[in-house]
Amino acid sequence: MSTATLQVRVAHKRAEAQDICSLELVAANGGALPAFTAGAHIDVHLPNGLQRQYSLCNAPGETQRYVIGVLRDAASRGGSANVHDALAEGSVLTISTPRNLFPLAEQAPHHLLLAGGIGITPMLAMAEHLANTGQSFALHHCNRSRARTAFVERLATSPYSDKVQHHFDDGDTAQKLDIAGTLQHAPPGTHLYVCGPQGFMDAVLNAGRTAGWPEERLHREYFGAAPVDHTNDGSFELEIASTGKVIKVLPDQTALEALHAAGVDIPMSCEQGVCGTCLTRVKAGTPDHRDQYLMPEEQAANDQFLPCCSRASSTRLVLDL
Repeated sequence: MSTATLQVRVAHKRAEAQDICSLELVAANGGALPAFTAGAHIDVHLPNGLQRQYSLCNAPGETQRYVIGVLRDAASRGGSANVHDALAEGSVLTISTPRNLFPLAEQAPHHLLLAGGIGITPMLAMAEHLANTGQSFALHHCNRSRARTAFVERLATSPYSDKVQHHFDDGDTAQKLDIAGTLQHAPPGTHLYVCGPQGFMDAVLNAGRTAGWPEERLHREYFGAAPVDHTNDGSFELEIASTGKVIKVLPDQTALEALHAAGVDIPMSCEQGVCGTCLTRVKAGTPDHRDQYLMPEEQAANDQFLPCCSRASSTRLVLDL
């Protein structure tokens, strides 16, 4: 988790599409902001007390500002609504320094960027970097309709506009994204990057795996957790390896909540199993993985888990703490 924080001011707030706004953030003291790399995000401390992660979508070389894009999500727990309703130009916010869990593979001969909806935000910074460094790439942006497509003008007027294609659910069949075909025609060694709604990401990643793409060339970033059925959740125990202390996790309690209640300090951020901040090593026992951060082979190893969302299949997990 990024421990350093910054004070920023909302310099500009702009409607980018239906239910999507962008915020341009500048240092409250007027100075430069820390540099960031393409794919990075910041933790934003909102006025209602919530903390949310948003990808930086401006060019990585810029240190005078950060730009984020936020969708007003009908299923939101209050974060996106607070951005849309409570923040205005001049608002001062606390944010983390940037961190990157979705970096570009700089050695790749070609980069295929597939974005669904608001998942375009990290791809914008990637496209800016790839274009500025002369690397080979293509960007596809899928949306329900043109009215819901953010940053259309920016992409249309960019120096890399010829590498961008838009696809609309309400458009004719010919312009819709053929995921399998797009992957099939990608140059050898291409790295794929995907961000967007769960169903879109699953379709893209499954197509890649079906086509035989190795996991190291499939990169993804989730911006929300998939629904989880808690009906059959039971209790289990956590043992702290260094002290032998045993902590019980109740059926209606997360492992992270139990650890914090017992005075064990685990860093946290998204609390949805998306960001990886609370990743904890497991020395014994079998986790019930419910995150969207670890890759399938990492989950299968059962030597780490995310206590904010994952539980235990065994009666006890021994944590390397």
